[in-house]
Amino acid sequence: MPKFGSVAAYAPQGATALGLGIVNEIFRRPGFDFVICAERPGTLRTDLGLPLPVEHGLDRLAGADLVLALPGMEFRDDQPPAVLAAFRAAYSRGAIIAAHCVGTFLPAAAGLLDGLEATTHWRFAADLADRHPAVRVRPESLYVDQDQIVTGAGAVAGIDLCLYLIRREHGAARANEIARDLVTTPYRSGGQLQYLPAPVPDDGEDERLAEVIAWARAGLDRRISVDDLAARALMSRRSFARRFKAATGTTPHAWLLAQRLNLAEELLETTDLPVEHIARHVGYGSAAVFRERFALRRGVPPRDYRRAFRQR
Repeated sequence: MPKFGSVAAYAPQGATALGLGIVNEIFRRPGFDFVICAERPGTLRTDLGLPLPVEHGLDRLAGADLVLALPGMEFRDDQPPAVLAAFRAAYSRGAIIAAHCVGTFLPAAAGLLDGLEATTHWRFAADLADRHPAVRVRPESLYVDQDQIVTGAGAVAGIDLCLYLIRREHGAARANEIARDLVTTPYRSGGQLQYLPAPVPDDGEDERLAEVIAWARAGLDRRISVDDLAARALMSRRSFARRFKAATGTTPHAWLLAQRLNLAEELLETTDLPVEHIARHVGYGSAAVFRERFALRRGVPPRDYRRAFRQR
């Protein structure tokens, strides 16, 4: 069985409507028992000033497999002792704790991030580090996985965080299905930059770059090189690499590797194809190289990954 089926999202006063909308869209669907809860049942005020009736209190955190700390406008205020105690209790019994944006301030205040790495919205990373010096803040990261506790960057990075958790616990196929429903990218690496300081200009090269990315995704069984991508984009290798990183936050080689392994995970989960066939299907001429790359990413060989996923 997957590690989480019941999900409780804690919403503070001044909760952001965007944060509420993200977790609602992702987890209010078949396969998840999802609730939003507050310090006590009643009316919650959102950042838009709109009242939100909340039926559940902190007692719903006690049985949830995944406990989310949603961002709110009053994150700099002292957190209610009952809320901190509820998060500590959830962590102690083994629940997965997750937070994005300024929601990260709550598990930090509860002491759950002491000695660990974490991220938050880049604007507030210095504030988090000042308030909680025992936390190793990584302001550049999109999300940071510390096994039982996962933190994410600001705003729509909450989508990346939630999809990553689903991918980690429920598999690539489930995460990809939800991403398609949301019309969003199914996977962005946690090491990807939160923001790009020099956006790509809006010109004809943008369109060519998008076409090249779509072409590469549709043909991952081919042995595509960075030179192939650059030639298709009508750019020199150097110009293409610079433009690609400005647009995606990663290098063409790292992007291709991630796309191939993303597809490999889904094929291992949803088909009975031999590992050697999957290696060829995702562009590896050598099954041995594929096994090595896959094990570096997932920590286990492809066959062990398939066996563990199906047992869960």
